[in-house]
Parts: sequence; structure tokens; C-alpha cells
Amino acid sequence: MTSTPRPRVVLGVGGGIAAYKACEVLRGLTEPGHEVRVVPTEAALRFVGAATFEALSGNPVHTGVFSDVPEVPHVRIGQWADLVLVVPATADLLAKAAHGLADDLLTNTLLTARCPVLMAPAMHTEMWEHAATRDNVATLRARGVIVTEPASGRLTGADTGKGRLADPAEILDLARLLLARPTALPRDLEGRRVVVSAGGTREPLDPVRFLGNRSSGKQGYALARTAVQRGASVTLVSAHTLALPEPAGAEVIRASTAEELREAVHKSAADADVIVMAAAVADFRPAHRAEYKIKKTGRDPDPVALTRNPDILAELVAARQPGQVIVGFAAETGDTGADVLEHARAKHRRKGCDLLVVNAVGEGKAFEVEDNAGWLLSTDGTEKPIALGSKAQMASEVWDAVVALLRGVHGQ
Repeated sequence: MTSTPRPRVVLGVGGGIAAYKACEVLRGLTEPGHEVRVVPTEAALRFVGAATFEALSGNPVHTGVFSDVPEVPHVRIGQWADLVLVVPATADLLAKAAHGLADDLLTNTLLTARCPVLMAPAMHTEMWEHAATRDNVATLRARGVIVTEPASGRLTGADTGKGRLADPAEILDLARLLLARPTALPRDLEGRRVVVSAGGTREPLDPVRFLGNRSSGKQGYALARTAVQRGASVTLVSAHTLALPEPAGAEVIRASTAEELREAVHKSAADADVIVMAAAVADFRPAHRAEYKIKKTGRDPDPVALTRNPDILAELVAARQPGQVIVGFAAETGDTGADVLEHARAKHRRKGCDLLVVNAVGEGKAFEVEDNAGWLLSTDGTEKPIALGSKAQMASEVWDAVVALLRGVHGQ
């Protein structure tokens, strides 16, 4: 039996305080069995020692081109890699990469790599916003390098602002996506405004209890994260999730109930090019909310009367702006009357959205899991299966279809 080759990743580490987070990224790469070579800068080793990287990766660590000279590491490492990932990418590293400078092993590796290159910046806000850094990022992106958006938050010292390293889990998701689909993150949504809803709504019954669902929000967050990296300006309307890190570069608006999510989505959707309703919105809510906790008594409880929540997706379709693309999600189960796809086709006809992403749900499917599968239904009658893969992979396929529609609508 032929074994599947292990993905080979070069993890470059720049000389910033966020270098310690590279250890978490490294662990996340090695645990599923990837072969990882860590290539730090000399400055990075002032923050995290070589022994740490060697212990976590199982491979030797060097910074210069004069170690293991017969192996020609400054060329071989870049040629060997399926992905080069730089965490953190400092302003200095971005500048060197943009201008083709090669004064250590990492910058030589960046020049020789012919695989996808993903750089996750981390620096102070003033450095990120400086015209030189912005030009360097634009140059790298024009060459096909994926430079992620940094997060906003606490920086070194007491400073707060944009420039914080994206969450390691987010970086790992993007790395895994590029290993699965090396062309998954083109900058084809630049200049577009995108609204994504995610997570599950909760409808209060009393101050303690609520009606809800099992949505984790992972698929919606993957859609938002992928759209940011493809260049879009993204607003994420987030209902309840499983404590997910906010997608770096997205504006996040919190909502709890279906009515709150409805208000936030409608407000954000007015000037959006694309709306993706990935949230699991409760179809019903209690007709009456008890002011106090409902007590357990000796008699049977009163039935809970329900009232229907508004159909947000149908409202968005009815109010759509010219050229706006609207994507819905359907979590379906089969029953004695029809299978998953038959129910989904009927829903697609009722809703009138451009695309409907269909998930078969059940134990271990779609909700609260890492992977997803389904179908993508289009108004032209096309039904495209989406194979089981990460939720980032499904997000990438959805955005591929959205971009194709945008190009058709606007004649690009």
C-alpha cells in the first residue's frame, strides 16, 4: 500500500513579540502529521529559543545560509515546501520580501519557494498603516503572496489598535486551506462589501431558558475569514457561537435573537454587494417571555405557545439592490415525504436567493464539527456537490460561485 506523502511546511518566524504564538501554530501543524521545518530570523531567537522550535518540530533549526552548506539549504528548503508560512511577518520581513532582499536563510527561502506563501503580519498600528508598509503589502499581494489582515486589539505595552497577530487558529485554518487548494485565496473580492451572518439565535423563554439550535458558527466565520483574505470589506453579524476568535479584518456585530439579527443584517445589507445568510435563525420564538424563572411545581407545565419569526432571507431577496448577490443556507433532513435535496430545491424556489448552500444535518453532520459537505444550488438549475472537507474549503467554493455571479452581473 502506498502511503500519502505528508504535507511539507516551512514555518518562518520573524523577530517580533508575537513570535511566541508561532509555537502554537507549529503545534497545530505537527499534530495532524505535517512535516515542518522552522526557519527563524536571528531576531526571532531573542524571543523564542531554537531548542523550543527543534523540540516541537523534530527538525534542526538554522538562521544562516552557511549551516549544512553541502545541502544548499538556502535553495533546497524553498524547493522542498508545499507551503511557506511566516508567523509573525514583521514590517522588516515584509519590506525584505517585497524588495527581494536575501540576507538570511528565511529571506532566501522566500525567494526560492514556488509554492503558496502565507504571511501573517504583526506590528504596531503606526507601522502597519505607514505608506511604505502598505506599498510593500500591495507589491507582495500583486505577486500572489497571501498577506493576511492583522487583528485589532492589545499590542506591545499599553497600546491598542490594528496590527495584532491574527489568532493562531485562524492562521492554521488558512494554512490548511492552501495545502488543500493552493489557489483558494485570490484577491478577487477587492472593492466589494460583504455581509455574512453566523451562529445560532436564542429565543428567551424566561430569564434562564431559551429556544436555540446546535449551530457553532464555524461555517459563517470561515466564510467571513475567507472573504477578508480575498479582499472584501466584511461585516459579520454574529449570533451565539462556540467562543470563536473574531476573523481578523472583519467588523463584527453581535446579535442574540432573530429580531436582533434581522435588524443588524438589514442595516448592514443596504449597500452590500453580497449577503450570505449562514446563521441558523430560529423559525419560532415563545409567544410570551416570562418575567421570572418558571418554577417546577407538582402539576404538569403549561404548553409553550410559539409565534413565527420573520423570514430574514426572503425579506432580503424582496428588498435586494440591483446587482446584489444573495446566498442562503439550508440545514435539512430527509423524511418520509422527501429527501434532503428535494426539500432544499423547494426551499430554493420559495426563497428566491441566487445560491443556496445545502447541508444534510444530523448526528456528527454540519453542526458542531470541523468538516462540512453538501450541495450548492443555483438559480440556473445547477446542483454542484461539495465534497467533505474543512469549512474553509466549503467557504472557498461558495466564494468561487459568488465571484462568478458578480462577474456575470457586472460584465467583468
